[in-house]
Amino acid sequence: MGIPMDDNIHAPTVASGPTTRRTQGPDLAKLSVVELMQEKQRLEEELSALSSVLSSHGVNMNTSLTTLDGFPRDDIDVAQIRTIRSQIIHLRNDHKDLMKYVEKAVHAHFENVQRAQNTTRSGNTNGLGGSSTNLNGSAASDVGILGPPFAKVNGVTEASPAHQAGLRPGDTIRVFGSVNWINHARLTKVAEVVQQNEGRALTVKIVRKDESGNPTDVDLELTPRRDWGGRGLLGCHLVPL
Repeated sequence: MGIPMDDNIHAPTVASGPTTRRTQGPDLAKLSVVELMQEKQRLEEELSALSSVLSSHGVNMNTSLTTLDGFPRDDIDVAQIRTIRSQIIHLRNDHKDLMKYVEKAVHAHFENVQRAQNTTRSGNTNGLGGSSTNLNGSAASDVGILGPPFAKVNGVTEASPAHQAGLRPGDTIRVFGSVNWINHARLTKVAEVVQQNEGRALTVKIVRKDESGNPTDVDLELTPRRDWGGRGLLGCHLVPL
């Protein structure tokens, strides 16, 4: 007859699935924004892979691994699941620590870029109230640091705030106020920023293809408002990339 066991008694190795973990990773304080983002992507990919292994067993981080009378379930690999859960917890802690450095580095970089733009913006406008720089030229080195586009403009309503700001269907968005590829949370943060800044101008950094098909970096100012005669505060439809 078996003996009831609690959920903390096993500590075996994982027979399948990802097993790596950053035991002594790089010095995060010395990494560039790009290097930090690469580390972020690596951790998130590993977390996703481990979560997929749990899903393949039909469980998640909170699923009970014991029967009602306290015995380990015999329909799943309890030992492996416990080990994977432990790895996920460690990786989540690593990710949380990493994001502190990412947020700080990105914020510092945006401040440096803004200062540089303020000192070099000597009439270099695109006719839409912002600056335009071809991404194949001097701004190319900034693209990876500022971040890739995280959303695409799927439609713009005539005479809307988005239309008046110069936003066009097909534009892709790299920065929307304080929102970027790091923190957009599937565009939920964009909605929050819009609601919190009604009547206030927001900087929107977009990528747009010119007549030759070359990507161009464009800065716009968009003011969310509800008195323009249509639905919503922007009058445009965004989809995540």
